[in-house]
Parts: sequence; structure tokens; C-alpha cells
Amino acid sequence: MTSEAMRLEVITGSVREGRVGPVVASWFAGQARRHGEFSVGQIDVADYALSTSMSGSPEQATRDALDALSPRLHAADAYVVVTPEYNHSYPGALKNVIDWHFAEWHAKPVGLVSYGGISGGLRAAEHLRQVFAELHATTVRNTVSFHGHGPWDDFGGAGEDEAAGAARALLDQLGWWALTLREGRGARAYRA
Repeated sequence: MTSEAMRLEVITGSVREGRVGPVVASWFAGQARRHGEFSVGQIDVADYALSTSMSGSPEQATRDALDALSPRLHAADAYVVVTPEYNHSYPGALKNVIDWHFAEWHAKPVGLVSYGGISGGLRAAEHLRQVFAELHATTVRNTVSFHGHGPWDDFGGAGEDEAAGAARALLDQLGWWALTLREGRGARAYRA
């Protein structure tokens, strides 16, 4: 086991114009930095031009995007996906980023932060649990979700204490899984 800090990538899953995802992701990344267990990076799926046509020989723009994104996903010990809920699920652009990768997710934990509509994005989070299970990743039980209103209503207000508490609980679980799975991957290669 190395003493190197565990690497957490906070992934913004929305690309929609006027999105609030980057605000939520930045807030959560700040919570993760204060938590102190992780070295924290942020990935915004809007920054990567990945084709929706999966190919063994992708276009140059997709190859360039993969060259920038894939090593970051591979190097991470854990992920937190920040997602809105679109039509009772998560955004297609997020699914595209997930689907372009496979081994990068293996034997790593994923935390979920959701927002949108009356459900607070929880339907999107539940759909993501199924996807990550298929990719040999484990989602942690605790989530952060913003119900019945947008996260923009909570930051700096009464709801922020509750959200910060939920973030701490998620990060505690994520830290346990990240360390345990990193030690496991170091002791023995994971085979999918």
C-alpha cells in the first residue's frame, strides 16, 4: 500500500445549456477537499468531444478526447458523478462518457450526487447504480440529492448544512471503499 493520497475525480454529467451541474460539482469538490481524504480533480463531460458512434477506430476528435480523459479516469481511486435527472434518468452525454470506458471503472467506488425536479435526481442515481454494477464498480450507499428545488436555492442557506452533512457521509463511505479497493487491486489484479 502506498502512502500516496487517494485520487477522486468529480464528474459533471450535464452538457445542457444553462446547466447548474458545474455549480454543484464545484461545491462538492470543495466539500471533498475539506474532508481531507482525497486529492480532488474535476471532469466536465462537456469538455470532451466523444462521438456517439462507438468505433474501434474513432475519429481524430474522439481519439484526442480519449487521450485526455481516459488516463484521468484510469488514475482515479474513486469517482463522484454529479447528475441531473432528465426524463426519469441521467443525461445521454454522461452515458456516452461511461460507455467509452470499461477497465477504468473496474473495482473502484462511485458516489452519486443528484439534483433536479421533485425527486432530487434520485431516479437518475438509481439508474447509474445499475450501469456501474455492470462495469464492475461499486456505488456507495449514501448520496447527496437536492429535492424539490435546485441546489442553487440551498448554497449559502439553511439547506447547505444538511447537504454538507450528506456530503461528509458519502465521502466517509467513499474513502473506506477507495482505500479497501486500492489495496485489493495492489495485492491482486482484478479480472472482469
